[in-house]
Amino acid sequence: MAAFKDGIYRNILAEAGYDSKEIEDKLNEWFNTMFYGADDERVYFPVGDDMGYFTDTGNNDVRTEGMSYGMMICVQLDKKEEFDRIWKWTLTYMYMEEGRNAGYFCWSNELDGRKRFSGPAPDGEEFFIMSLLFASARWGDGEGIYEYSRYAKELMERAVHSKNPMWDPNNHYIKFICECDWTDPSYHLPHFYEMYAELGDEKDKELWKETAALSRDFLKKACHPMTGMCAEYAEYDGSPEKRPEFANAFGGRHDWFYSDAYRTAANIGLDYEWFGADKEEVNITKKLREFYKDKCIMENGEPTFHIYEIDGTMLNDKVLHPYGLIATNAASTLATDGKLDETDLAAVKLFWELPLRKGARRYYDNCLQIFALMALSGNYRLFR
Repeated sequence: MAAFKDGIYRNILAEAGYDSKEIEDKLNEWFNTMFYGADDERVYFPVGDDMGYFTDTGNNDVRTEGMSYGMMICVQLDKKEEFDRIWKWTLTYMYMEEGRNAGYFCWSNELDGRKRFSGPAPDGEEFFIMSLLFASARWGDGEGIYEYSRYAKELMERAVHSKNPMWDPNNHYIKFICECDWTDPSYHLPHFYEMYAELGDEKDKELWKETAALSRDFLKKACHPMTGMCAEYAEYDGSPEKRPEFANAFGGRHDWFYSDAYRTAANIGLDYEWFGADKEEVNITKKLREFYKDKCIMENGEPTFHIYEIDGTMLNDKVLHPYGLIATNAASTLATDGKLDETDLAAVKLFWELPLRKGARRYYDNCLQIFALMALSGNYRLFR
């Protein structure tokens, strides 16, 4: 089964026995909390009559990661006003018009719009592309900045054909940043690249299809054969990035299974539901769920986990985003065939019974939680 071919989307939550009305109510509740809840609950904030931003509540800034996530949430849930507000704020404040990175978006801005850096983050750009292409397919192109497909195609052209590409021209792997020669496994979105091939410029159709296939092959190298875990950053051969010269760069250590890396399992799950192109995705996600089935620790009513190296070696420190880890592990059950087993059901149950995370670190967890809820309820869909 593949949604791209048959248009059928699994409702894993219904398969697990949850009531359809309760599922719908939870999705509406979570959207309304993230977008229109109290100031200490929401992550979206309207600005003026026609703009708005997603804020990283843990770092008190606006990131292309969050803005592009917000746009994807909105196009999936048919929230055009909020989509357009986020997109206008992005173009107004994050677009870079000069220098080496002209044509990309600044990865981090102050809440008042001031740019904090002069470089982009490829994970934000690839979500912008997909969100804009889906918006064009779902709502149609408008005028000016709302001619969604034009902006998506211009960004795609720049990202692969410019002198400062986001995808390595030699192996078609997405880079962690344009200037480096390594990658982030959670940036690899073969299901998006398949849709770039469908909705983008015809001249690049085969390039994007090849990129999708190569990313699937890369993920099989990056995910550990016993645990299913991958590192946050990886060399092109899939091994964790451990270069001494970068030991203290980008916030410290990134060769372990940590925040960025959680997204990989959810990405694989969605890729399998949309395209069902690689059966090995079933095995990778199964190993991850089996590894984590008894690892959750409850502390004062809050879930947490130890940090692990990708081979399963436990470290003393605790994870920063336990809700996000629970959400992505549950979302990985989309990469299954047939009836859910006991381990699958346990992962889904743990996810279902948790509310949205509260507090300063809620932004990243909440985004992964609502993405998981959309996917597990059959509401993370293709538009073409």
